[in-house]
Amino acid sequence: MYTPYGSAALPVWERPEPQPRAVPVPLSREKIAAAAIRLADARGLDGLSIRKIAKELGVGPMRLYDYVLNRSELLDLMVDVVYARIAEVDQHQEWRATVLAIAHATRRAALDHEWFSDLLGARPHLGPHALAVGEATAAALSRSPRVRDVGDLQRALGALNGFLVGAIRREVTERRTARSTGTDEAAWQASLGPYLTRMLETGRYPTIARLVIDGSHLDAEETFSHNLTTVLDGITGA
Repeated sequence: MYTPYGSAALPVWERPEPQPRAVPVPLSREKIAAAAIRLADARGLDGLSIRKIAKELGVGPMRLYDYVLNRSELLDLMVDVVYARIAEVDQHQEWRATVLAIAHATRRAALDHEWFSDLLGARPHLGPHALAVGEATAAALSRSPRVRDVGDLQRALGALNGFLVGAIRREVTERRTARSTGTDEAAWQASLGPYLTRMLETGRYPTIARLVIDGSHLDAEETFSHNLTTVLDGITGA
């Protein structure tokens, strides 16, 4: 297919759906993406393949290639379905409230679809719903009093996205580790407690000792909210 960029195929979001066929199992990109998300939710991205999705839908694998050219396009469709949910958050007149709503919706979506965190910060997300979320976020940040030009906006977006990717990936990784090992934080601390006590008693790590002895267990959602607020304070110079 000819495009202004040469003979490359149009992006999956701009290609029309194949014409409906008189077959026992009708397909659509929406149906394929939904099946792929169900599989990824259950088995992760490593357990995802065109063949497994076809089996889930009760069709031959080759039929799916009428709708998606490869795995990358499949991931693009899946990601944009998640962004559609994030895009549903209410927009607020106050820029900060909008950014907070989008950030919290992104975290909730990643906790519901852990594979989504693996794709955050990777290849650009350019589907229509991802662009809508990006537009809402950028438009809100541009109303911050300290964002005076496009350079400021780029840096603000970079700081926000860097925090979101890191915080969400860490939380999902900790959940996966606890699930795969059957060891929660309390059990982990109990198993390594004697070693850590011996190391701290050497006196070489006084600040770490303070964190371990005086620090409290932090709730994940509360910590996310606090750190997100700190990032936004930095953007505004508060």
